[in-house]
Amino acid sequence: MAPQIPEKQWAQVVEKKGGPPIYKEIPVPKPGPDEVLLKIKYSGVCHTDLHAMKGDWPLPVKMPLVGGHEGAGIVVAKGELASGVEIGDHAGIKWLNGSCLACEYCKTADEPLCATPQLSGYTVDGTFQQYAIGKAAHVTILPKDLPLDGIAPILCAGLTVYKGLKESNARPGQTIAIVGAGGGLGAMAQQYAKAMGLRVVAIDGGDEKRDVCEKLGSEAYIDFTKSKDLVSDVKAATPDGLGAHAVILLAVAEKPFQQAVEYARPRGTIVAIGMPANAFVKAPVFETVVKMITIKGSYVGNRQDAAEAVDFYARGLIKAPFKTVPLEELPRVFELMDQGKIAGRYVLKMPE
Repeated sequence: MAPQIPEKQWAQVVEKKGGPPIYKEIPVPKPGPDEVLLKIKYSGVCHTDLHAMKGDWPLPVKMPLVGGHEGAGIVVAKGELASGVEIGDHAGIKWLNGSCLACEYCKTADEPLCATPQLSGYTVDGTFQQYAIGKAAHVTILPKDLPLDGIAPILCAGLTVYKGLKESNARPGQTIAIVGAGGGLGAMAQQYAKAMGLRVVAIDGGDEKRDVCEKLGSEAYIDFTKSKDLVSDVKAATPDGLGAHAVILLAVAEKPFQQAVEYARPRGTIVAIGMPANAFVKAPVFETVVKMITIKGSYVGNRQDAAEAVDFYARGLIKAPFKTVPLEELPRVFELMDQGKIAGRYVLKMPE
Protein backbone atom coordinates (compact mmCIF):
# COMPACT_ATOMS: atom_id res chain seq x y z
CA MET A 1 0.00 0.00 0.00
CA ALA A 2 1.53 3.33 -1.12
CA PRO A 3 2.16 5.92 1.62
CA GLN A 4 -0.22 8.86 1.87
CA ILE A 5 1.54 11.96 0.56
CA PRO A 6 0.12 15.37 1.51
CA GLU A 7 -0.23 18.31 -0.86
CA LYS A 8 1.49 20.76 1.50
CA GLN A 9 4.55 20.56 3.74
CA TRP A 10 6.67 22.67 6.08
CA ALA A 11 10.01 23.99 4.83
CA GLN A 12 12.68 26.62 5.47
CA VAL A 13 12.74 28.85 2.38
CA VAL A 14 15.36 31.48 1.56
CA GLU A 15 13.38 34.00 -0.49
CA LYS A 16 16.23 36.38 -1.33
CA LYS A 17 20.03 36.37 -1.33
CA GLY A 18 21.29 36.94 2.20
CA GLY A 19 18.26 35.36 3.83
CA PRO A 20 16.99 34.79 6.41
CA PRO A 21 15.25 31.44 5.93
CA ILE A 22 11.47 31.66 6.35
CA TYR A 23 9.56 28.78 7.97
CA LYS A 24 6.46 28.35 5.82
CA GLU A 25 4.19 25.88 4.06
CA ILE A 26 4.96 25.03 0.43
CA PRO A 27 3.70 22.38 -2.03
CA VAL A 28 5.10 18.84 -1.86
CA PRO A 29 7.09 18.23 -5.08
CA LYS A 30 6.33 15.31 -7.41
CA PRO A 31 9.15 13.08 -8.69
CA GLY A 32 10.02 13.00 -12.39
CA PRO A 33 10.56 9.76 -14.36
CA ASP A 34 14.11 9.16 -13.06
CA GLU A 35 13.56 10.60 -9.58
CA VAL A 36 12.42 9.52 -6.13
CA LEU A 37 10.57 11.40 -3.42
CA LEU A 38 11.91 11.04 0.11
CA LYS A 39 10.04 11.79 3.29
CA ILE A 40 12.91 13.49 5.07
CA LYS A 41 13.24 12.61 8.74
CA TYR A 42 16.48 14.45 9.53
CA SER A 43 18.79 16.84 7.73
CA GLY A 44 22.25 17.94 8.81
CA VAL A 45 23.23 21.61 8.56
CA CYS A 46 26.46 22.27 6.65
CA HIS A 47 28.49 25.48 6.34
CA THR A 48 27.77 25.26 2.61
CA ASP A 49 24.10 25.96 3.42
CA LEU A 50 25.15 29.26 4.97
CA HIS A 51 27.31 30.09 1.93
CA ALA A 52 24.32 29.29 -0.33
CA MET A 53 22.02 31.64 1.57
CA LYS A 54 24.59 34.44 1.47
CA GLY A 55 25.50 33.88 -2.19
CA ASP A 56 29.20 33.68 -1.28
CA TRP A 57 30.35 31.60 -4.23
CA PRO A 58 30.76 32.45 -7.95
CA LEU A 59 28.06 29.96 -8.88
CA PRO A 60 24.44 30.92 -9.65
CA VAL A 61 22.13 29.90 -6.82
CA LYS A 62 18.40 29.15 -7.14
CA MET A 63 16.09 31.69 -5.54
CA PRO A 64 13.79 31.18 -3.76
CA LEU A 65 15.67 28.23 -2.30
CA VAL A 66 15.07 25.36 0.08
CA GLY A 67 18.57 24.61 1.36
CA GLY A 68 20.03 21.43 2.80
CA HIS A 69 21.93 18.47 1.40
CA GLU A 70 22.33 15.98 4.25
CA GLY A 71 18.83 14.55 4.19
CA ALA A 72 18.03 11.07 5.49
CA GLY A 73 14.57 9.60 5.11
CA ILE A 74 12.28 7.06 3.50
CA VAL A 75 11.38 6.67 -0.17
CA VAL A 76 7.63 7.29 -0.54
CA ALA A 77 7.27 7.68 -4.33
CA LYS A 78 9.32 7.05 -7.49
CA GLY A 79 9.17 7.70 -11.22
CA GLU A 80 8.66 4.95 -13.77
CA LEU A 81 12.35 5.04 -14.81
CA ALA A 82 13.78 5.13 -11.28
CA SER A 83 15.71 1.89 -10.83
CA GLY A 84 17.81 0.51 -7.99
CA VAL A 85 15.59 1.97 -5.30
CA GLU A 86 12.16 0.93 -3.99
CA ILE A 87 9.36 2.56 -2.02
CA GLY A 88 10.06 1.94 1.66
CA ASP A 89 13.85 2.03 1.25
CA HIS A 90 15.82 4.22 3.61
CA ALA A 91 17.90 6.62 1.55
CA GLY A 92 19.93 9.80 1.67
CA ILE A 93 20.07 12.91 -0.51
CA LYS A 94 23.55 14.43 -0.86
CA TRP A 95 25.06 17.64 -2.26
CA LEU A 96 25.30 16.05 -5.70
CA ASN A 97 21.62 15.53 -6.39
CA GLY A 98 22.11 14.47 -10.01
CA SER A 99 24.54 14.47 -12.93
CA CYS A 100 24.35 13.71 -16.66
CA LEU A 101 25.87 10.19 -16.28
CA ALA A 102 27.15 10.46 -19.88
CA CYS A 103 30.19 12.78 -19.85
CA GLU A 104 33.84 11.78 -19.42
CA TYR A 105 33.74 12.47 -15.69
CA CYS A 106 30.49 10.64 -15.00
CA LYS A 107 31.74 7.63 -16.98
CA THR A 108 34.99 7.49 -15.00
CA ALA A 109 33.44 7.75 -11.52
CA ASP A 110 34.22 11.46 -11.18
CA GLU A 111 30.59 12.49 -11.43
CA PRO A 112 31.07 15.39 -8.95
CA LEU A 113 33.06 17.05 -11.76
CA CYS A 114 30.17 16.80 -14.25
CA ALA A 115 29.67 20.10 -16.08
CA THR A 116 25.87 19.96 -15.61
CA PRO A 117 25.33 18.87 -12.00
CA GLN A 118 22.22 19.31 -9.91
CA LEU A 119 23.23 20.47 -6.45
CA SER A 120 20.88 19.93 -3.51
CA GLY A 121 20.09 23.11 -1.66
CA TYR A 122 21.85 25.22 -4.27
CA THR A 123 20.70 24.73 -7.86
CA VAL A 124 17.71 22.57 -6.87
CA ASP A 125 15.68 22.55 -3.66
CA GLY A 126 17.26 20.52 -0.89
CA THR A 127 16.43 18.81 2.36
CA PHE A 128 15.26 21.55 4.74
CA GLN A 129 11.72 20.37 4.00
CA GLN A 130 9.54 17.39 4.89
CA TYR A 131 9.64 15.91 1.37
CA ALA A 132 12.53 16.23 -1.08
CA ILE A 133 13.39 15.04 -4.59
CA GLY A 134 16.54 13.15 -5.59
CA LYS A 135 17.74 11.49 -8.77
CA ALA A 136 17.39 7.74 -8.30
CA ALA A 137 20.92 7.11 -9.59
CA HIS A 138 22.41 9.42 -6.96
CA VAL A 139 20.52 8.79 -3.74
CA THR A 140 22.44 6.63 -1.28
CA ILE A 141 20.65 3.55 -0.01
CA LEU A 142 20.95 3.30 3.78
CA PRO A 143 20.71 0.15 5.93
CA LYS A 144 17.35 0.18 7.71
CA ASP A 145 18.90 -0.61 11.09
CA LEU A 146 20.87 2.65 11.16
CA PRO A 147 19.52 5.71 13.00
CA LEU A 148 18.61 8.37 10.46
CA ASP A 149 19.61 11.28 12.71
CA GLY A 150 23.13 9.96 13.20
CA ILE A 151 23.68 9.07 9.58
CA ALA A 152 22.43 12.35 8.09
CA PRO A 153 25.79 14.18 8.55
CA ILE A 154 27.62 11.27 6.90
CA LEU A 155 25.95 12.23 3.61
CA CYS A 156 28.04 15.39 3.25
CA ALA A 157 30.37 16.01 6.18
CA GLY A 158 31.41 12.35 6.38
CA LEU A 159 31.59 11.81 2.65
CA THR A 160 33.54 15.03 2.01
CA VAL A 161 36.25 14.40 4.58
CA TYR A 162 36.50 10.70 3.73
CA LYS A 163 37.13 11.67 0.12
CA GLY A 164 39.70 14.25 1.23
CA LEU A 165 41.53 11.67 3.32
CA LYS A 166 41.64 9.31 0.34
CA GLU A 167 42.95 12.15 -1.84
CA SER A 168 45.73 12.87 0.68
CA ASN A 169 47.23 9.41 0.04
CA ALA A 170 48.21 9.26 3.73
CA ARG A 171 48.96 5.72 4.84
CA PRO A 172 48.19 4.00 8.16
CA GLY A 173 50.60 5.12 10.86
CA GLN A 174 51.28 8.49 9.24
CA THR A 175 50.32 11.82 10.78
CA ILE A 176 47.60 14.04 9.41
CA ALA A 177 46.97 17.60 10.59
CA ILE A 178 43.28 18.59 10.49
CA VAL A 179 42.63 22.34 10.49
CA GLY A 180 39.16 23.10 11.80
CA ALA A 181 39.16 19.79 13.65
CA GLY A 182 36.50 20.71 16.20
CA GLY A 183 33.78 21.71 13.74
CA GLY A 184 31.25 19.56 11.95
CA LEU A 185 33.58 18.46 9.17
CA GLY A 186 36.55 18.23 11.50
CA ALA A 187 34.81 15.94 13.97
CA MET A 188 34.01 13.61 11.09
CA ALA A 189 37.54 13.85 9.66
CA GLN A 190 39.03 12.78 12.98
CA GLN A 191 36.72 9.79 13.14
CA TYR A 192 37.54 8.62 9.62
CA ALA A 193 41.26 9.30 10.00
CA LYS A 194 41.43 7.21 13.16
CA ALA A 195 39.42 4.41 11.53
CA MET A 196 41.85 4.49 8.60
CA GLY A 197 44.83 4.07 10.94
CA LEU A 198 46.09 7.67 10.77
CA ARG A 199 47.52 9.73 13.64
CA VAL A 200 45.71 13.02 14.14
CA VAL A 201 47.01 16.45 15.11
CA ALA A 202 43.92 18.61 15.64
CA ILE A 203 44.08 22.36 15.01
CA ASP A 204 41.24 24.66 16.12
CA GLY A 205 40.39 27.35 18.65
CA GLY A 206 38.78 27.26 22.08
CA ASP A 207 38.29 24.87 24.98
CA GLU A 208 34.95 23.47 23.76
CA LYS A 209 36.58 22.33 20.55
CA ARG A 210 39.54 21.00 22.54
CA ASP A 211 37.09 18.79 24.45
CA VAL A 212 35.56 17.54 21.20
CA CYS A 213 38.95 16.70 19.71
CA GLU A 214 40.30 14.98 22.81
CA LYS A 215 37.16 12.85 23.13
CA LEU A 216 37.57 11.83 19.48
CA GLY A 217 41.12 10.61 20.15
CA SER A 218 43.38 13.24 18.61
CA GLU A 219 47.00 12.77 19.68
CA ALA A 220 47.49 16.52 20.08
CA TYR A 221 45.34 19.66 20.07
CA ILE A 222 46.86 22.94 18.90
CA ASP A 223 44.78 25.98 19.86
CA PHE A 224 45.54 28.62 17.26
CA THR A 225 44.10 31.33 19.52
CA LYS A 226 46.73 30.59 22.19
CA SER A 227 49.70 29.24 20.23
CA LYS A 228 52.66 31.64 19.93
CA ASP A 229 54.21 29.62 17.08
CA LEU A 230 51.66 27.42 15.35
CA VAL A 231 54.13 25.95 12.87
CA SER A 232 56.57 24.86 15.58
CA ASP A 233 53.76 23.50 17.74
CA VAL A 234 52.35 21.36 14.90
CA LYS A 235 55.79 19.99 14.01
CA ALA A 236 56.51 19.23 17.67
CA ALA A 237 53.25 17.27 17.87
CA THR A 238 54.38 14.83 15.16
CA PRO A 239 56.38 11.79 16.36
CA ASP A 240 59.66 12.78 14.68
CA GLY A 241 59.20 16.54 14.64
CA LEU A 242 59.30 16.76 10.83
CA GLY A 243 55.70 17.82 10.37
CA ALA A 244 52.51 16.29 9.02
CA HIS A 245 52.44 13.81 6.15
CA ALA A 246 49.18 15.42 5.06
CA VAL A 247 47.11 18.46 5.97
CA ILE A 248 43.33 18.59 5.65
CA LEU A 249 42.14 22.20 5.45
CA LEU A 250 38.56 22.59 6.69
CA ALA A 251 38.89 26.16 7.92
CA VAL A 252 36.40 28.90 7.07
CA ALA A 253 39.11 31.61 7.08
CA GLU A 254 41.94 32.21 4.60
CA LYS A 255 45.04 32.32 6.82
CA PRO A 256 45.31 28.55 7.51
CA PHE A 257 45.50 27.94 3.76
CA GLN A 258 48.64 30.10 3.66
CA GLN A 259 50.36 28.39 6.62
CA ALA A 260 50.04 24.72 5.73
CA VAL A 261 53.19 24.42 3.60
CA GLU A 262 55.26 25.47 6.60
CA TYR A 263 54.28 22.54 8.81
CA ALA A 264 53.81 19.88 6.12
CA ARG A 265 56.83 17.60 5.93
CA PRO A 266 58.80 17.04 2.70
CA ARG A 267 56.61 15.24 0.16
CA GLY A 268 53.61 16.18 2.25
CA THR A 269 50.18 16.67 0.69
CA ILE A 270 47.91 19.62 1.45
CA VAL A 271 44.22 19.04 0.70
CA ALA A 272 41.95 22.08 0.51
CA ILE A 273 38.31 21.29 1.34
CA GLY A 274 36.95 24.32 3.19
CA MET A 275 35.92 27.20 0.93
CA PRO A 276 36.13 30.58 2.69
CA ALA A 277 34.49 33.32 0.63
CA ASN A 278 36.89 35.18 -1.71
CA ALA A 279 39.92 33.29 -0.33
CA PHE A 280 43.08 32.23 -2.16
CA VAL A 281 45.55 29.41 -1.67
CA LYS A 282 49.07 30.89 -1.58
CA ALA A 283 52.34 29.12 -0.86
CA PRO A 284 56.02 30.12 -0.89
CA VAL A 285 57.45 28.78 -4.15
CA PHE A 286 60.90 27.97 -2.72
CA GLU A 287 59.56 25.87 0.16
CA THR A 288 56.95 24.20 -2.02
CA VAL A 289 59.61 23.18 -4.56
CA VAL A 290 62.43 22.05 -2.28
CA LYS A 291 60.05 20.12 0.00
CA MET A 292 58.22 18.70 -3.04
CA ILE A 293 54.84 19.61 -1.55
CA THR A 294 51.61 18.60 -3.28
CA ILE A 295 48.71 21.06 -3.01
CA LYS A 296 45.33 19.89 -4.25
CA GLY A 297 41.63 20.44 -3.88
CA SER A 298 39.11 17.77 -2.93
CA TYR A 299 35.42 18.03 -3.70
CA VAL A 300 32.60 15.73 -2.60
CA GLY A 301 32.93 12.00 -3.20
CA ASN A 302 31.39 9.87 -5.90
CA ARG A 303 28.64 7.30 -5.42
CA GLN A 304 31.06 4.56 -4.37
CA ASP A 305 32.79 6.89 -1.91
CA ALA A 306 29.34 7.55 -0.40
CA ALA A 307 28.66 3.84 0.00
CA GLU A 308 32.05 3.37 1.68
CA ALA A 309 31.54 6.36 3.98
CA VAL A 310 28.18 4.95 5.10
CA ASP A 311 29.76 1.53 5.65
CA PHE A 312 32.31 2.98 8.09
CA TYR A 313 29.37 4.33 10.08
CA ALA A 314 27.43 1.07 9.81
CA ARG A 315 30.38 -0.82 11.31
CA GLY A 316 30.38 1.47 14.34
CA LEU A 317 33.66 3.19 13.46
CA ILE A 318 32.16 6.68 13.19
CA LYS A 319 30.47 8.22 16.21
CA ALA A 320 30.74 11.91 15.48
CA PRO A 321 28.92 14.30 17.85
CA PHE A 322 25.72 16.02 16.79
CA LYS A 323 22.87 17.98 18.36
CA THR A 324 19.25 17.58 17.20
CA VAL A 325 16.92 20.59 17.00
CA PRO A 326 13.55 21.17 15.28
CA LEU A 327 13.44 22.42 11.68
CA GLU A 328 12.06 25.73 12.97
CA GLU A 329 15.41 26.51 14.62
CA LEU A 330 17.48 26.70 11.41
CA PRO A 331 17.94 30.51 11.68
CA ARG A 332 19.48 30.11 15.15
CA VAL A 333 21.80 27.39 13.88
CA PHE A 334 22.94 29.72 11.08
CA GLU A 335 23.62 32.47 13.63
CA LEU A 336 25.79 30.16 15.73
CA MET A 337 27.57 28.94 12.59
CA ASP A 338 28.25 32.50 11.45
CA GLN A 339 29.78 33.24 14.85
CA GLY A 340 31.98 30.12 14.76
CA LYS A 341 30.30 28.74 17.88
CA ILE A 342 29.32 25.28 16.64
CA ALA A 343 31.24 22.26 17.89
CA GLY A 344 30.24 19.08 16.07
CA ARG A 345 27.13 19.09 13.89
CA TYR A 346 23.53 20.29 14.13
CA VAL A 347 20.82 18.00 12.74
CA LEU A 348 17.31 19.27 12.02
CA LYS A 349 14.35 17.06 12.92
CA MET A 350 11.43 17.36 10.53
CA PRO A 351 7.91 17.89 11.91
CA GLU A 352 5.75 14.78 11.72
